[in-house]
Amino acid sequence: MSGSSDLGVDEREGEGEDDERIDVAPRGDGRPGVLYVVATPIGNLGDMTARAVETLRTCDRVVAEDTRRTRQLLTHFAILRKPISALHAHSDARDVERLAARLEAGESLALATDAGTPVVSDPGDVLVRAAIARGIRVVPIPGASAVLAALVASGLAGERGFRFLGFLPRDGTARRDAIAVACATPEPVILFESPNRTAATLKELADATATRTACVARELTKLHEEIVRGTLATLAADAREWMGEVVIVLGAYAPDTRADAVDDAALEARINEELARGTHAKAVAERLAAWSGRPKRDVYERVISRKKR
Repeated sequence: MSGSSDLGVDEREGEGEDDERIDVAPRGDGRPGVLYVVATPIGNLGDMTARAVETLRTCDRVVAEDTRRTRQLLTHFAILRKPISALHAHSDARDVERLAARLEAGESLALATDAGTPVVSDPGDVLVRAAIARGIRVVPIPGASAVLAALVASGLAGERGFRFLGFLPRDGTARRDAIAVACATPEPVILFESPNRTAATLKELADATATRTACVARELTKLHEEIVRGTLATLAADAREWMGEVVIVLGAYAPDTRADAVDDAALEARINEELARGTHAKAVAERLAAWSGRPKRDVYERVISRKKR
């Protein structure tokens, strides 16, 4: 998960370290390098694995989402003067090509994100795909993960696996559709969210399925770690200001199968409301099936019938 860890970053450090050259001399054996995908702590530096430290120490170059933050991490583990290149949300195809050229020439690169496991809601996936397309070996170096930390602490893991949706779209139809998918998924669902949007997201989730059990985990592994559990309705009603890195876990979806769980009038009113918002018919059916306990097929037929009037 991209985000801050307790590294005390100096904003001046690490600027200009992403060099523009691709004139890498091939190694004598002609073999390509290796791309290591290195998990780093999500807050507590004690979670750094010995294998991750050794990989960062012995690789030819580190590829970082934020070179300044990664330089601080390297310094903490006494890894000095290590070349660093940037790969972030604003990098373009030329940046990826330069790094791929280094791999093809025999360099070993270690990909690291701001915090946690790279590629998970992180721009590093473009380099992983580029390496695979060129037949270059990709080696995962496992470690800290906000996804798994939140899931195991939530008490909502269950036995059916889980669905990870990352960050929801910020607004519009895409956001409404994503909320509907989250609420209709039978397995536990894990979401990343920014602190300033957490309250709004909890409210939207509660509007769709108020009684679903959930958990908000914030500042995981850090000094002010907090794990709040309850129904979506109770979490949405919490007036606190959510701070720090936030992960939301929804418990497994168990629809109310009672025939009288939601009457026809209430269901029709919600259908009208969702259609007035511009929500797609399929998303309306998914969301309201979760809310009402009705079969999704039946709700979808009602939605289509309402749209034809």
